[in-house]
Amino acid sequence: MSSVAGQLPLEGMPRRLYSCTPSRLNTWLDCRRRYRFTYLDRPQPSKGPAWAHNSVGASVHNALAGWWREPYERRTPLTAANLLTNGWINEGFKDVEQSGRWLGRARDLVSGYVATLDPTDDPVGVERTVATRTKVIAVSGRIDRLDRRGDELVVVDYKTGRRPLTQDDARSSLALAIYAVAASTMMRTPCHQVELHHLPTGEIVEWRHTDESLARHLHRAEDLAGEAAEADERYRAAVQAPPGTTRRAPQGRRETVGPPEVPAEVDELFAPSPGPICSWCDFRRHCPEGQAAGPDRQPWDGLAE
Repeated sequence: MSSVAGQLPLEGMPRRLYSCTPSRLNTWLDCRRRYRFTYLDRPQPSKGPAWAHNSVGASVHNALAGWWREPYERRTPLTAANLLTNGWINEGFKDVEQSGRWLGRARDLVSGYVATLDPTDDPVGVERTVATRTKVIAVSGRIDRLDRRGDELVVVDYKTGRRPLTQDDARSSLALAIYAVAASTMMRTPCHQVELHHLPTGEIVEWRHTDESLARHLHRAEDLAGEAAEADERYRAAVQAPPGTTRRAPQGRRETVGPPEVPAEVDELFAPSPGPICSWCDFRRHCPEGQAAGPDRQPWDGLAE
């Protein structure tokens, strides 16, 4: 019997690989409602305003990536500071004065950090996309920096947040473990070491995985993917628009796009996980439970003033 488009797979038939990123899997783990808003609802429900701390982080990441693309002789602290200035993302700040103050801080971050690096020690990759697959998932992601040290690769992830990091942050990171597995697979080179480089403090938090610990992370990713894939299929079967119809976003930037109506049994599959982090959710306006879980935040409240 041939399969019919839109139906769930027949029992015993092989399931398509679930294509994902670590971010998608972590979103499913953190809050299924946010997962639905992010990856399934189309058009996507309107987000809130940009966050200033995300603007700082993206500006720093872009400057550090650009620094490694410069010729050796231009890989200086001043070049890093200039790249940061030229690529500064001016979104989410309270005013011009606050943006300028944080531009100065970010210049100091990147120039101070690159001063600790050997400009001739080229990484294997910068903003490098890596991918791997198992019998369940096809997973890909982008690494901030991939180093070669001796006969092994090392995954480096830049952090600019105000919260101090611990070794457990590196050990428990699903994303870093997947990056290590994917890099090793693509480069055919061992990769067990993962590092978080916290620019505000200059601290480097390291964790060295074993083959067993990497396998555990990969199995965890498969378990999450299995849950999400089943929910995806049920969502699409229930929400699929009739032929010839399209749900369009309102015209005009100021109008708000809300989530589509879904059957109650589907909505239950994507129940929210209310908590303090709801104050920082891009989709807070569409989630009563999230609004009740924590206070509203200003776009610049994530900055360590």
